[in-house]
Amino acid sequence: MHSPLLSRRTLLRAAALIPAVPVLAPGTASAATIPSLPQALDRTSFAPHEQRFAPYLATLAPMVNDMDDSGFFAGGWWRSPAAPYNARVQEHVFTLAWFHANARPWNPYTGDANLLAALDAALGHYLSLQHPDGSFPEYSRDQHGLAPTGFGIGYLAKTLRILRATGALPARQAQLTAALRTAMTWFLEPGNRTVWQDRLTWANQTSSGLAGAGLALQLDPDPALATRLTEAFPRLAATGLSPAGFFYEEGGHDMNYNFEVMLPELADAYHHSRDPHLVDMARAFTGFLAYNLLREPDGAGYMVNVAPSTRTSTRWYDEVRPDPDRTALNWTFIRQVPLLSAFMTAREDLAEARAAWAASTEPVAPLAKQDTSPRILTHGLYGERFPSRRQRAEAIADLPYLRSNDFAELRRDGSQDFLYVRKPGLYLGGYFGTRASRARTGLTFLWHPDAGTIICGLNDNNHACWSTVFPGQAPDSNGSLPATYFHGAPGGREWTGGRAPAALGIRYGNANVTTDVLVTRRTVRRTVTANAAATEQIPLILHPTDVVTFTDGTRVAFGGSTAATADGLDLRRGRTTIRFRWGTPLQATVAAGSIRYFRDGARRFHALRIPHQGTFDLTVNMG
Repeated sequence: MHSPLLSRRTLLRAAALIPAVPVLAPGTASAATIPSLPQALDRTSFAPHEQRFAPYLATLAPMVNDMDDSGFFAGGWWRSPAAPYNARVQEHVFTLAWFHANARPWNPYTGDANLLAALDAALGHYLSLQHPDGSFPEYSRDQHGLAPTGFGIGYLAKTLRILRATGALPARQAQLTAALRTAMTWFLEPGNRTVWQDRLTWANQTSSGLAGAGLALQLDPDPALATRLTEAFPRLAATGLSPAGFFYEEGGHDMNYNFEVMLPELADAYHHSRDPHLVDMARAFTGFLAYNLLREPDGAGYMVNVAPSTRTSTRWYDEVRPDPDRTALNWTFIRQVPLLSAFMTAREDLAEARAAWAASTEPVAPLAKQDTSPRILTHGLYGERFPSRRQRAEAIADLPYLRSNDFAELRRDGSQDFLYVRKPGLYLGGYFGTRASRARTGLTFLWHPDAGTIICGLNDNNHACWSTVFPGQAPDSNGSLPATYFHGAPGGREWTGGRAPAALGIRYGNANVTTDVLVTRRTVRRTVTANAAATEQIPLILHPTDVVTFTDGTRVAFGGSTAATADGLDLRRGRTTIRFRWGTPLQATVAAGSIRYFRDGARRFHALRIPHQGTFDLTVNMG
């Protein structure tokens, strides 16, 4: 074995003898096929923390055997478009390298010559896509892309670390060393507007390149690039973190990308850099998260205040999230940010889930195409330190809306407002101002301390937002809704933040409709004045055991559609009754949608819709 220093010098010397960015013609290395697993996987042979590898092992042969002779991962297993110019498709080079290098009782591919040949070919194709400036393409061959370069730096660096540890593919190691240096030079340039904007467009993608660069510079130190990386972390905090506490994604906040991609990428970066800005960012986002994940009192998990999300529609997080869990690496920050433990799986619960997985007699199924993220595997490289049940319970008790029953929190980012109002009988959320991308504005959720989530609007869906809806299914929430806030009823003295008023008023709207909201200890009153006939739309979250009855006596059928002429509706959940009253008998319907919540799927979305002639006065009494 060469010493690490000698190995590094040798590789750097070798890298100097080849072009800085190797351009390899497709077909210079031939892909090879590998045999399918000889028998069903024995679940009990996997160490608990490596169970995540089992479905990838079952997928390995089909994925490798779909590769073409150029080394392109054909077959559509990962990322779209599934085209030879998309460098992101090639990120599974890490997966191949891991299975080739790591001997386990359950891994028949350790040291397999054909798997190594396939990896060689895959790396050849991957590196052939790199542009002379160091960037990689994704959506067209000529694109100089942020995401393929940022994530690529991470996957290529992790692959290089594996190859160095085993001594495999020395020529590719030299090429990877040069490719990473060139990619980092492009990525860490502060004037590169693809990577760096005054307000980041895709903060998770910029973070990914910094995480990868941290490892790459450990493998091959470069003082100039190391300085650039150190300078990049405060720049990331300044341009990627909203003053409201979220990370920027497509003009606003997105729960999935913030919690499941961005925060784990910061954790990955922290493992290599220990930069304090990353802890500060994790702390700020956890504070935002604590207002937007709604804990269900029955222990099912958290409903997501998803209406403000700009890109994806993650609607809930289960209480126990066994492998694969895209948030798992977030454990990195729980020592410095104890509140984050509230949103992790407790280690005892995870151990029970893994024991149940090992005891199952079901065969381990291959992953579905596209659902094969190699990040699940890379985040297993750092070990685990999940919170205990006790630590998690303490963190949950410290959530703002559980710690206090009377506050109003107004968080602003430019023309976007994020409002959270807690009173003894309710917790209400709203998103006002300029609408970002797929988000939906207006009131977004209503939660009760004993009954849990009663109302929760969705994003990217005009049939499932809390809205005044005009003919043609045009909700006011699918647009910008600037708001003003008041001490008491709308129209009085304005409130701009600080101590919560005894009663909080909100007035928001557009040219077609004005909505006044008054929030008191146990009621929400919503008064709508529109310039035409419209429909009040309320996105209810119902349990199969709920008893829902219109005031005319008509019982609502869970999972179906029920109509009645009534002036209100009662929702009884356990010992709590929530009363909706609109004063005048109107033809109303409650209709189930297809969306279900949590792993058991018992909770279900239902839309309450009440047509009116342009004025509507609703009071929700929270029991």
